[in-house]
Amino acid sequence: MALGYVRPARPEDAGEIARIQLATWRVAYRRILPRHVLENLDEAWLARRWTAAVQEPPSDAHRVLVAVEQAEQSYLVGFVASGPADAEALAPNEPAESLGSGVAAVTDLLVEPRWGRRGHGSRLLAASVELWRSDGFDRAVAWAFDGDEATRKFLTSTGWSADGAARALDVDDMLVPQLRLHVALAAEPAPTPPAPAAPVD
Repeated sequence: MALGYVRPARPEDAGEIARIQLATWRVAYRRILPRHVLENLDEAWLARRWTAAVQEPPSDAHRVLVAVEQAEQSYLVGFVASGPADAEALAPNEPAESLGSGVAAVTDLLVEPRWGRRGHGSRLLAASVELWRSDGFDRAVAWAFDGDEATRKFLTSTGWSADGAARALDVDDMLVPQLRLHVALAAEPAPTPPAPAAPVD
């Protein structure tokens, strides 16, 4: 039986993270981003960026987590990257202070398509939420392509919703619309303590 779990990324994972990113983008975004942009992405360049993200994060709250499927052998099948919300999380002309300091931002959340529908995305998100809460964040945001129905459906199925912010990325002179989703990170309720035993007469 295959088992799935999530762990922090290691420097030696960077090449596989880059491969997953490239493979997933070329499938999921083939009708969203220009074909030549996807074909010309440099896997080695992406791997160097992920190495830096794992080895030299800007803060302790910047994290890269990976999803692993373990059967006869282990496979890296997805990843999530997040950190405190910064200017990249803002909509155009949105004041820098509008999001506040207690907001985490997802920059990437991808599961390679051939490993989809096996719970890896849910495990990555659940592990991230647990860490965001421990870091003191009370809300999280993520941008999704307007045409990326799979990501939007996944996030909304777990309690996220659009917050009204929108933008368009300029991808080689093509404007690609995005919308921002958010979720409150209320602490999980503490278990109800058992009722005291009745006194013995």
